[in-house]
Amino acid sequence: MEATLDMDLLKTFVAIVETGSFSGAAEEVGRTQSAVSMQMKRLEDLVGRPLFVRDGRKNMVTRDGEQLLDYARRIIRLSAEALSAIGQPELQGIVRLGTPDDYADCLLPEILARFSRTHPLVQVEVECQPSTMLLQNTMSGRLDMSIISCQPNVMAGEVLRSEPLVWATSARHDVHHQKVVPLAVSTPNCAWRAMATDALSNWHRPYRIAYASSNSVAIAAAVISGLAVAAIPEFLVRPGMRVLCEADGFPRLGEFQIALLCAPGMQGGPHHALAEHVTESLARTRAAPALIAAE
Repeated sequence: MEATLDMDLLKTFVAIVETGSFSGAAEEVGRTQSAVSMQMKRLEDLVGRPLFVRDGRKNMVTRDGEQLLDYARRIIRLSAEALSAIGQPELQGIVRLGTPDDYADCLLPEILARFSRTHPLVQVEVECQPSTMLLQNTMSGRLDMSIISCQPNVMAGEVLRSEPLVWATSARHDVHHQKVVPLAVSTPNCAWRAMATDALSNWHRPYRIAYASSNSVAIAAAVISGLAVAAIPEFLVRPGMRVLCEADGFPRLGEFQIALLCAPGMQGGPHHALAEHVTESLARTRAAPALIAAE
């Protein structure tokens, strides 16, 4: 009989990687640490490849383990989607979702595609606006919920994840060498703009606003063409850009937060389903750490 992958083993394997340790995974899946170790031995026997290799006091995920991790996450996700699609009554309705345009092409496609598979009768209307406008329109009820950007420790909705903000310049130009740094920024109330200008002011590095637009594509074009430097999320760095660091004369920017804001008195049903879906999707770890803490 052909071998099959056990869902419990895959969930434990993913938990080890995402928590960073066998003990953390044991707490996550509700098993003892020795039981988790035994599960991983069974999984390694099943796939016929080692999933972890010892490196000093660390356990490192092997290349085969990294490959299995991608499959494991997909199998777990598809299982949950199948149970949700079959086991729950069909939801119908319209949900108005707001997002900055920065996220519309890099975060939303996968999220909305998965939601559509589990709730095909729910219509999602997406509006792209700066976070400050999204905050106003969501609190007033013109939008049902919004994904927004905010500075650390600024409470606005439910914080789902933190992301590093970096300085981006053109890979083919040297605009960042100018004595007065030309900046490409968004609207005056943008969290990234405030983090960038505050960092340069504290660093005593002169700057000027050379290009302003609420459109992320326009900001990226200004950077790539060598017109200006911009502070953008690390995951939005595009081909044609390069990241600047302190050795280049630019201070560390730290992290910003991505939050989900729901309208006061938001209805249940499809609205609640999409909110849960966005929360789960954005809170999930994107990249597996290479090192797992020793036990």
